[in-house]
Amino acid sequence: MPSINHSTIQFLSDLSLNNDRLWFAGNRSCYLEARGNYETFVQALLDEIVKFEPIYKGLEAKSCMFRINRDTRFSHDKSVYKTNFGAFMVRGGKKNGDKFPGYYLHIEPGASFVAGGAYIPPSPWLSAIREKITEDGEKLEGIVNSSEYRKYFSGLEGDKLKVPPRGYSKDHTHIELIKMKSFLAERKYSDKEVIGADFFDTVTGAFRAMKPLNDFLTVHTI
Repeated sequence: MPSINHSTIQFLSDLSLNNDRLWFAGNRSCYLEARGNYETFVQALLDEIVKFEPIYKGLEAKSCMFRINRDTRFSHDKSVYKTNFGAFMVRGGKKNGDKFPGYYLHIEPGASFVAGGAYIPPSPWLSAIREKITEDGEKLEGIVNSSEYRKYFSGLEGDKLKVPPRGYSKDHTHIELIKMKSFLAERKYSDKEVIGADFFDTVTGAFRAMKPLNDFLTVHTI
């Protein structure tokens, strides 16, 4: 059974205390080992996702994983490296995260989580989701209140508009869903859970539970 090694969490923890190029260069072998462990885990997840998302067949972990180097050009935080490993498993790889919902795995000491759905979808996609909610909001309500979904997630996460978007009445039956700017399923995990023997099963179970949400959010915008 694939697992996240304790040494992977330890490397990220050490990196958070030594976030500079000199230390990273001296510990590159530890980085490569940790990244390799994470990549193996992600690939195993993809192989499992294919069983209920056949369109993911052939997708490789490396096309879903984010670089550890930070883009500091527009950030006040000038830390050179991220202190996490992240991968967004979506059809076609992470580059399509603005087109389709997917499955995300974030490993970070004290802040690991899984997530899925649509994160700040661009305007055409967001408009299409809102139209679908207008037509079939009961279905989305049913998904996020189902026993399988609630086994892993407490509800639907994401920022909301303070007032209804243009063209929608405040009295609309599903106005609270329509006001959402992101539609996310999210669950956090402790370090102990992450390195536990059953973490792979837990993550794949969470991904299976969020599939109906991703199906609902898969809408044509062209």
